[in-house]
Amino acid sequence: MNEHATPAVTALLASYQQEMEAELARIADFWLTKAVDEQQGGFIGRMNSTGQVDARADKGSILNARILWTFSAAYRHTGRAEYRFAATRAYEYLRTHFLNTEHGGLHWLLDAQGRPQDSRQQIYALAFAIYGLSEYYRATQEPQALQASQELFRWIEAHSYDAEHGGYFEAFTETGELLDDLRLSEKDQNAPKTMNTHLHILEAYANLYHSWPDALLAERLRHLLSVFETHIVDADTGHLRLFFARDWTSVADLVSYGHDIEAAWLLPEAAEALGDAALLARTNATAQRLARATAAALLPDGSLHHELDLRTQHLDTHREWWVSAEAMVGFLHAYEQARDEAMLHHSYKAWQFAQKHLLDFETGEWRWGVYDDYQPMRSHDKIGFWKCPYHNARACLEVSRRCKNQLVRSLPPRTEEHRLKTA
Repeated sequence: MNEHATPAVTALLASYQQEMEAELARIADFWLTKAVDEQQGGFIGRMNSTGQVDARADKGSILNARILWTFSAAYRHTGRAEYRFAATRAYEYLRTHFLNTEHGGLHWLLDAQGRPQDSRQQIYALAFAIYGLSEYYRATQEPQALQASQELFRWIEAHSYDAEHGGYFEAFTETGELLDDLRLSEKDQNAPKTMNTHLHILEAYANLYHSWPDALLAERLRHLLSVFETHIVDADTGHLRLFFARDWTSVADLVSYGHDIEAAWLLPEAAEALGDAALLARTNATAQRLARATAAALLPDGSLHHELDLRTQHLDTHREWWVSAEAMVGFLHAYEQARDEAMLHHSYKAWQFAQKHLLDFETGEWRWGVYDDYQPMRSHDKIGFWKCPYHNARACLEVSRRCKNQLVRSLPPRTEEHRLKTA
């Protein structure tokens, strides 16, 4: 940064960092005290918006992999023993119950007692397991976690990689046959390839690469970045295309504002992991385009609508928790790269919106979201298959780290005289 940061910017960065540290602790405390399943092991599968736990709820692989990533990353950031305890609990449960020891890969869904209910190999879920396991390895140096990450990487590469057109197919049987119904969720299109899965494979592979700089892994990271630049990021609009045929023909006209701003920092993070300055510069230019396109859609209150159908111009106006969390990080990254103070204020205003409308100080954690009139989306869970601590806790970690880095860089250089006086 920013040797010339104004006092106002410096004060904002310092305050923002402190607020993120406090919010990380508040989120983590909720999951430590409310989400541990003492009776059946691991973590509970569902809590509704008022805090009622469904002890019979199934347990999803994505939720558990995200809990594993969150507490591993929080432990690596803070060194707090209770975070390592939660990370180890999540790791042991995932390793014991979710990993498919017969065919490789990962069970999609378990019942409340930890027995497999659905063993489809959804590549999105395998990617999150790599993300969580590789972060646990970075935090603890547990060799079996790295080995499990490598095995999941090899499963994806053996079954999902498309050698003809590039990229990855969405879902398989547990023995590796491509499914007819490839959808990640009921609201998604049944498309062979999606932006969402590719974004999270990229995120997982980049995290794994920090601990395992394997040649094939590096090649696939470069390939994924090329896929985004060539097929997924719309060069005209600066938004992401979402659903694709096998040959990368786009099969939907949708804009997902949360994914746009999430990709605006995950793409450069992957390029940075590879240590290629030219690739990073090109990826940062793409990221700036994504950030500017998202900023154009910001509302006066600092939030983003959920999704736009370009064909019908139908706008889904509710606001979800994860979108604000990703906006905090994505706009802050844009500020770091372009020194545009407007981007810093976009980031902080997203946090202000979350504070006012999303943080739940009665039940704990963050609400799923609010409608256009700011009424809470009460029918959506507080903990569930998709509702997890990963987006908001990660925002706290990323914003705190980035603010700290910016503040350090803005300090005046230490003179030799000052160094001798303070040595």
